[in-house]
Amino acid sequence: MATIQDIADRLGVSKGTVSKAINNAPDISETLRKTILDTAVEMGYTRLRRPKNDAKRFCIIIENMEYEEPHQFGYDFIIGFRQMAEPAGYVVDVIPVTENFQKKTPYDVFMLQNDYTGAFVLGFSLNDPWMKDFRTSHTPTVLYDNYIPANPFIASIGIDNSEGMALAVSHLKKLGHKKIGYLSSALGSYIMQVRHKAFFQAMKQNGLKAEADSAGASYYVTKCIEKHLPRFLNMGMTAVICSHDQIANAAMVQCQQLGYRVPGDISIIGFDDLPLCAYTSPPLTTVRQDRTILGKCGFYAMDSILNQVSIGSILIHAQLIERHSTGPAPEAPKKTVVSRIPEQ
Repeated sequence: MATIQDIADRLGVSKGTVSKAINNAPDISETLRKTILDTAVEMGYTRLRRPKNDAKRFCIIIENMEYEEPHQFGYDFIIGFRQMAEPAGYVVDVIPVTENFQKKTPYDVFMLQNDYTGAFVLGFSLNDPWMKDFRTSHTPTVLYDNYIPANPFIASIGIDNSEGMALAVSHLKKLGHKKIGYLSSALGSYIMQVRHKAFFQAMKQNGLKAEADSAGASYYVTKCIEKHLPRFLNMGMTAVICSHDQIANAAMVQCQQLGYRVPGDISIIGFDDLPLCAYTSPPLTTVRQDRTILGKCGFYAMDSILNQVSIGSILIHAQLIERHSTGPAPEAPKKTVVSRIPEQ
């Protein structure tokens, strides 16, 4: 393990100068500070040597995810993680970040500067700058719904999305549905790619036909619904699985506006089981992921890494929550509709 003296010797500066840079003192230049921090990261320096009474600190790094209120998606992750970390003697900070912030400060440098032992990372897309940093990071890190291979310091947690999709397709098949479509957010995130692939695998496993045009993806929910849902209806789809609950709710509203009964004419399934699902009209059948348990898994994976147990992925079981947006397949397809957005 590198020491402050090792860093000073490498750079030809004093031990005090290195200490000032690491502790964010104001009386050295930003250029020198950056050089020292980058070198410290490269040499594997860590600030884990703490006085006995100095609490160890974790951070939950979060982007593109609301988390401050109980009904918001990220809230339960934080609660679950804290329920495990704080009784174990850790202080847990929640740090919202942006893409611009990531571009300015490398991940390991941020963690070193702020004296964090490890991080639980929520809401990142594949294009986030720190996703590249994670490939070579030596900071214990747990990613939700992302995956970095071949780095023993990085673990991943999530639900078994293949199992969840298989539960959804099997449920619809038992109800007599054969023509099933899939609506998704844009495939720019790891988890959207996983769920997209899992849909086609689940259809094949259930002996159901699914061609490329059985799925539609768009960045914006409204565009996804307006572009792809009429196409599905014109193809005679009697059921639609959605990559998350917001798309599913929007799809139900749009179907009803077009004169389709849910579930009389078309069945719809969501993914995640957000609090809103019990209050949609009709209440939404969906695949549940227990976010409090996932938060606890985040701590478990972190603790394992800190104890030199290299965790790759932890997947918890999915659960299908049956409500009233799914029902028996109709005997005959309903009228066709016209898309508001031309095919591209």
